[in-house]
Amino acid sequence: MAFPASFLDELVERNPIEDVVGQYVNMTRRGGRLFGLCPFHGEKTASFSVVPDMGFYYCFGCHKGGGVINFIMEIESLSYPDAVRFLAKRAGLDVPEDEQYQSQYRRQERLWGLCKEAARYFHAQLYGPAGAEGLAYARKRGLSQGTLTRFGVGFAPNGWTGLLDAMKQKNYTEEELLEAGLALRHQTKGTVYDRFRNRLMFPIIDVRGHVIGFGGRVMDDSTPKYLNSPETLIFNKRKNLFAMNLAKKSKMGRIILVEGYMDAIALHQYGFDCAVASLGTALTEDQVNLLSKYTDQVVLIYDGDEAGQNATRRAMPMLEKSGLQLRVLRMQGAKDPDEFLKKYGADRFKLLLEGAENQMEYQLQALARKYDISQDDQKVEFLKATAELLATVGNAVEREVYGTRAAEAAGVSYEALKLEIQKAVTRRQRRDQKKQERIDLAPADKLRPKSRTIRYDNIKSAMAEEALLGQILREPALLDQVDLAPEEFSCELLGRCYGQLREQHRQGLQVRLAALENLTPEEMAHLAGIAQKQQGPVSEGAMRDYVDTIREERRLSQAKGPEGLMAIRDAMRAKKGYGG
Repeated sequence: MAFPASFLDELVERNPIEDVVGQYVNMTRRGGRLFGLCPFHGEKTASFSVVPDMGFYYCFGCHKGGGVINFIMEIESLSYPDAVRFLAKRAGLDVPEDEQYQSQYRRQERLWGLCKEAARYFHAQLYGPAGAEGLAYARKRGLSQGTLTRFGVGFAPNGWTGLLDAMKQKNYTEEELLEAGLALRHQTKGTVYDRFRNRLMFPIIDVRGHVIGFGGRVMDDSTPKYLNSPETLIFNKRKNLFAMNLAKKSKMGRIILVEGYMDAIALHQYGFDCAVASLGTALTEDQVNLLSKYTDQVVLIYDGDEAGQNATRRAMPMLEKSGLQLRVLRMQGAKDPDEFLKKYGADRFKLLLEGAENQMEYQLQALARKYDISQDDQKVEFLKATAELLATVGNAVEREVYGTRAAEAAGVSYEALKLEIQKAVTRRQRRDQKKQERIDLAPADKLRPKSRTIRYDNIKSAMAEEALLGQILREPALLDQVDLAPEEFSCELLGRCYGQLREQHRQGLQVRLAALENLTPEEMAHLAGIAQKQQGPVSEGAMRDYVDTIREERRLSQAKGPEGLMAIRDAMRAKKGYGG
């Protein structure tokens, strides 16, 4: 929705970006900027910057950026209107809301309310006649009364319209149940019926406490074993983790990441209240970012079968790249945490947890299992693979520690393995150098936007447009000297940004990126990247040069059309004495 420009100006003024960001990121001042560790991609060296005077943030690592509204959208996973409401509440402002936004927000609130009522219905059914089988199964799996209550575990009766009828009595419509993913429509008959039937039900709750979906488990060997809610207006499985609403409060200093609901619940029941589970998908970057908001250390515990080990190998680089301390725990004597806890108890699991391998130890152990080092040819392959793995380690001390361990396991000297590691490091450096040379030999590509959704069809004009915007953001009074129209810009996004900044100036408001509207996160990040470049001197002369470049490039671009090309050809012929 379009909020009044005057309201957005006051909203941004009452929410200084350094104060808002400072609630999420520890920052230190360097000159006119503040720097800290990026909350969006995780890192070990601070590349996240805030420029209080200009009201924007920018990360030189992941290239996310924007104003205070965009920051709240990213950090809290909110839509633009919801981020505005969040900041308005923080500043004690009333939000001027139009009917379109009211309708969208009411839909969300209705679906949150519906899912909450559905969770209550399922939980009540667990203790009624229809849920006897489900309750017996839950107790057979060792779930205590307290655990069933804490997680809101319920039961979906083996009928077609039990939930549908119950929710209708609470004034929810069939369309709302369909939209929430709680019901399905028959393809031929057109009738609506319950999606979840004869399953133990686990409510999925987001970090703000809203019930957003469900996972339903069968009580026998039928398939699918788990049935999850589909993607809806309020549920995105790639951005949420089961039990994160509870684990975020843990004082254990780490988060344990497991595969299934039952594993997470069992860990909580045995006192490990920091466990979460992915929602039926491979680990995603959004989930890694969510983890990094609440912990510095993740212990990964996936099943010991081939699928679980493959999932572990895929997840490790994502978690490591985020800057999280990663440890991997391999089950011994059980296929998963639930089974291990039942067989050996919490104390032994705690010992296992404390001895969890870091990701390098885990990968070396995996290589050792892959090769039979009692055979000479296999031993050689093992050492080659080990050298390639250790070449990825930037720290020479770490390479020596793990290299020595691997050499001892293979019965060779570390000096011999060290030579192979150095060769692998050299090969890796050459590959990286060639990659960088390819980048350096394509300077135009370096100037293009990193987001594929933003186009620079005319690099020369776009560079002038970027510089012009940079001048305006540093000295808005220069807008009085510019008579460009937004349509004259070669890049639609830059022209749109210029038009909004010009309108802010005309209305006597502060000219700033943070109050721009109708921009995607990628677009705002790109504009923040332009703002942080601080291009060239601020002067009327520089502005005139940029305007002249934009207009000249536009003229040349228009001349390249059919009529323009004919005129150029005629002029060339006349100059050379051809024709007429």
